[in-house]
Amino acid sequence: MFKLNLKIALRNLWKNKTSSFINVIGLAIGLAACLMLLSYVSYEWNFDKQAKNWKNVYVAMTNVPGEGNKIAGTFNGSTTALGPLLKQNLPEAKYIARMDYGTKSLIANGQNSYKKNSKFAEPDILKLYDYEFIAGDPKTALNNPLSVILTESTARTLFGTADVLNKSVRYQDKENLTITGVIKDLPENSSNRFDFLMPWSFYEIIDDSAKDLNWTNYSFVTMVSLNPDANIELVNRKVKDLVKAATPQTLQSQPHFLYQASRLHLFGKFENGKSVGGDIEQIWLFVGLAFGILLIACINFMNMATAKSEKRSKEVGIKKTIGANRSSLIFQFLTESMVLTLVAVVVAIALIELCLPAFNSLLNINLGISYFNTASWVGILGIVIVTGLIAGSYPAFYLSAFNPIQTLKRKISAKGFLRISLRQVLVVGQFCFAIILIIATLVIYRQIQYIKNKPVGFDVNALVEIPQDGELKTKFELFKSELLKSGAIKSMYQSSVSLSHHGRNFMDITWDGMTKPENTILFNQVATSYDFIKTNGIKLLEGRDFSKNFASDTSALLVSASAVKVFGYKNPIGKRVNLYGTNAYIIGVFDDYVWDSPYKSNNPQVVFLNPKQTGTITMRLNNANSLQSNIETISRIAKVFNPAYPTEITFINSLYQEKYKSEKTLGILSNLFGGLAIFVSCLGLFGLVAYSAEQRTKEFGVRKVLGASVADLMQLLSLSFIKMIVVAIFIAVPVSYFVMNKWLDNFEFRTEISWWIIPIAAIATLTMAVITVSFQAYKTAKSNPVDALKYE
Repeated sequence: MFKLNLKIALRNLWKNKTSSFINVIGLAIGLAACLMLLSYVSYEWNFDKQAKNWKNVYVAMTNVPGEGNKIAGTFNGSTTALGPLLKQNLPEAKYIARMDYGTKSLIANGQNSYKKNSKFAEPDILKLYDYEFIAGDPKTALNNPLSVILTESTARTLFGTADVLNKSVRYQDKENLTITGVIKDLPENSSNRFDFLMPWSFYEIIDDSAKDLNWTNYSFVTMVSLNPDANIELVNRKVKDLVKAATPQTLQSQPHFLYQASRLHLFGKFENGKSVGGDIEQIWLFVGLAFGILLIACINFMNMATAKSEKRSKEVGIKKTIGANRSSLIFQFLTESMVLTLVAVVVAIALIELCLPAFNSLLNINLGISYFNTASWVGILGIVIVTGLIAGSYPAFYLSAFNPIQTLKRKISAKGFLRISLRQVLVVGQFCFAIILIIATLVIYRQIQYIKNKPVGFDVNALVEIPQDGELKTKFELFKSELLKSGAIKSMYQSSVSLSHHGRNFMDITWDGMTKPENTILFNQVATSYDFIKTNGIKLLEGRDFSKNFASDTSALLVSASAVKVFGYKNPIGKRVNLYGTNAYIIGVFDDYVWDSPYKSNNPQVVFLNPKQTGTITMRLNNANSLQSNIETISRIAKVFNPAYPTEITFINSLYQEKYKSEKTLGILSNLFGGLAIFVSCLGLFGLVAYSAEQRTKEFGVRKVLGASVADLMQLLSLSFIKMIVVAIFIAVPVSYFVMNKWLDNFEFRTEISWWIIPIAAIATLTMAVITVSFQAYKTAKSNPVDALKYE
């Protein structure tokens, strides 16, 4: 029976080439789009889930207290003292490892030197994560302070081979480290990525802050692996009590808690100390988009199959007359559906292989579908089977339900409620989804442009920065003098952080007239040198920049306008502010600029002089010279002063482009797959019009003989479909308006849904539908009436 059904299915596919082509292409595009989106979703969903024990790996979080016993913010920083405290007093903790946040550091093999991502960690990090060692012993790899673990690609970059065990590399042009391990490259969807890993004991040698066990410096990460049977709520209560007992009375308002590390990527948004979502909202959106496009393709199949019902009715009637039961007919039509879906999946895989490189390039990731992976095939086959059943179920039950007497008499009555058929409902549903996508895409684009066009608060043009590495830390003034002399730059300064940065927040600040005994508002701090305002072009509202003409500027302060609001100073110049127990005096007030997220107000900021706190050198290029000439001059002079380090020049505007990455990804995917959804919808509409025209061939022939014009026939064929699109517009507009308003509510700075977006989406959809319908309608209307009357 299966063999016979398969033969019938193949014959029908070959006989109805146009509908088969439309169905295969529609389903193939739907499947390809679905699989590509689900690959991206899987990539994001599996972030930090590579370890076998990932469910029990936690990161220590810190709640920052705010006004009225509320939590002002939550971040994954912790102090150096927390790890040892938990190790000694928390029996539920199996492994604990302190880490730094990681940075780019110099690593060299002779003259072969590179800036690579480095991290410091305690030895237990090798037990928390399942690093795959190519060489070395994970039990002892981080025991020696002067040791290092390289990733395979780093080893090959430095030595040309991964066989480098016990060889030596030079770190930051200062220390020689012995390679005690080589591991496989870490997956891109991991937050703990590095190119080389060094022991915490070495960190304590080169950085006093790592060795100092304190409860004030939150610049470190504490990772904890709990026992599988541990109750996280009970553990967090213990952590709270332990920290409260160990910290001085003045610091007890900085509570810690453990949070599952794998959740931080997608559920990293906290309000009042509780997780309230995060990027997971985008993931659900992409899941909906993936299955929405696939559903549109399935609806096309259903509509095409039921549109052909009159052609198949005689076949059903004869089969039923000679004894076929309904279940056998259902099985036959489902077999046809599955065969067509299998053909579509082959085309879909070909489309994926063609489009995946461009897709990866757009999103700047490296996705791939492993065809030798059992899980991949199970997933693909699962989607194929479900798609085949969904696409074929309605036609199978619809066609198999025909009455044999009526079908042989060619009397088939369309079933529907209030003369509305399911086919019409499906077409309306298709275009509702397409219109919602068009409106969503326009709103997302408007929001991205709104944030991009919002002034950052300073002149980003001709502004560049370089890391302050090696000799540039001690020879900054000489370096500055040479660059100014060369004419490549107009001005420059050094600072503890980049203009675009995250972190460096603190609360140890007081001011005159405070109504509370201690501050509960987070401030941001920047340590800098002279020419801060002169170089970056931040708008100075009052006062002046730091100047060598004033010896007192060593205790001077520049503050943001929002900081002045917090202080409550009406005339802030000359007023006193106390930082970390030391008095400083305001000499200037600058306008707030975007240094962290462009989507919300940044914390109030204070800027002070401190040449000892190095990190980044910022320069304003001389516009009188060519850009290439300026860059070459800076690189040449930097190489003279700092020969061991490569010169990394970054344009400030490129740093700000990175801040829009999340919304940019959303915009790209909604544009790309929204366009595909509309294309597949129009493809299905084209097929429906073609079959509607074929069913009414004789009618149109008679009408033409009786004098009907081409326009009359086009209107007759098109009007019913255009009505369905109009209904879809009326349903989709309020739905999309509500949904996108809810999405925009996530942003403090947001655009509005302009009135013109609605008519543009409606007109665009209607135009595409009219073009699709009109092409086939015109072709039918122009046909020879003699041929039409010879029909059958």
